Amino acid sequence: MAEQAQYEELVRQLSAFSAVKRELRRSMPADFHSGSAAVLTALGRHGAMRMSRLAELLAVDLSVTSRQVAQAVELGWIERSPDPADKRSRILRLTPAGRVQLDGLFRRATRLLTERLDDWSDDEIALLAQLMSRLRESFSDCRPTPRATPPPGPAPAAAPAPPETAGPSEASEPPAPRAPQDTETTRTPANA
Repeated sequence: MAEQAQYEELVRQLSAFSAVKRELRRSMPADFHSGSAAVLTALGRHGAMRMSRLAELLAVDLSVTSRQVAQAVELGWIERSPDPADKRSRILRLTPAGRVQLDGLFRRATRLLTERLDDWSDDEIALLAQLMSRLRESFSDCRPTPRATPPPGPAPAAAPAPPETAGPSEASEPPAPRAPQDTETTRTPANA
């Protein structure tokens, strides 16, 4: 098992990774909402699904997912149709226009990563992708981790800031279009 100092350094690196996610978000069109990117990415990866499943994959509240889906439906990127198994539910799927948007997001993210990692070897890029996938899998159950109750006694020293969550998530996900960042915090599982 790794030393405590290694985990602390990992927390610092994950916190600093938010700069990479911001740069990837900046590569999206100016009028493109990052929540839409997460929704399109999940539907593109997993195919048609119910809203409740999408919310689960994005690890956000159903009301947040509903708002993000409504925006994408309004733009013509997603269609809702009755669920044959339960007429009260709707099935969400990408439209051809949604597929075009998703493909464009992947191209932009790929171009940015190609530019920024041009001095990396193929082996380094493959190792990074493998380790990111493994890290994501370690967090893939989408359940919140219970917070530990601090032991009684003197106040602990300040801990490093937790990493910004979300993302591009990530995720074997396209490197860029990830994670809504309105006021809600999302933890997009690696396979979303």
